[in-house]
Amino acid sequence: MRSKLQSVTDREFDRVVEVSHVPVLVEFWKPGCGHCQVLMKELELMQAELAERVLILTMNVDEQFQIAAELEVSSLPALALYTNGQFVSFIGGLAKKEAIRLKIESALST
Repeated sequence: MRSKLQSVTDREFDRVVEVSHVPVLVEFWKPGCGHCQVLMKELELMQAELAERVLILTMNVDEQFQIAAELEVSSLPALALYTNGQFVSFIGGLAKKEAIRLKIESALST
C-alpha cells in the first residue's frame, strides 16, 4: 500500500519521535487491513492540513513489530500519540479526520 505519509521502522522510531518538535501520531497497520487503508486516507488528508502542527507516521506491524509489541497493540488500526518524545495515549482506531483532530487536541490540552 503506497501512502503519502512517512513510514518509520523499529530501529529509527525512538530517534524520530524524540527529535520531533511537534506531537507525533503513529498509525500501526498491516497490508490487507481494509480499515487501516481507510484510516490512512483520512490521516493523509489530515497531514496536508496540519503539516506543521503534527507529524503523522505509519508503521507496518508485519515488518516492524517491536514497538507495537512494546505498546501491546492488540487490534488494528491503532493510533498512538506522542509528545515531547513520550507516549501520551492511544486514540481510537477508525475515525474521520475531524474526530481524530479533536482527540489529539483533547489529549494535548490535558
